[in-house]
Amino acid sequence: MVSCIFCNIINGTIPSEKVYEDEHVYAFMDITPVAKGHLLLIPKVHRENVYDMMEDEAANLFRAVPKIANALKAEFQPAGMNLLQNNGSHAGQTVYHFHLHFIPRYDEKDGFDWTWNPQVDTLTPEVIGGLASQLRERL
Repeated sequence: MVSCIFCNIINGTIPSEKVYEDEHVYAFMDITPVAKGHLLLIPKVHRENVYDMMEDEAANLFRAVPKIANALKAEFQPAGMNLLQNNGSHAGQTVYHFHLHFIPRYDEKDGFDWTWNPQVDTLTPEVIGGLASQLRERL
């Protein structure tokens, strides 16, 4: 896809700091990092989001995840790491080519802030059970 920035990175039209590549995936440093070592892993096949990925494409992508995560851990010794993946604008996706962020964490004030607000008043155990039942039927 010519207009996709990540497709252009894969084909070399746009330069990147590549850290890993195989026949299925490409990993490169984020140009707007929130932490030292922040990088992105993308499939070489253009897929807008997780909903568009084929099972084998997802398997190939996630096969590279431990290798990349362990390299980041060994090289930079973060205290932890977030893996972040957004699907659709409401979830914060701004580049519409599937990408998985690896965000090494060094302390609580390292540039990445994530707010978690559990909906325990409305998503009660009974409601959760009903949702699980719906999903089991769909799967």
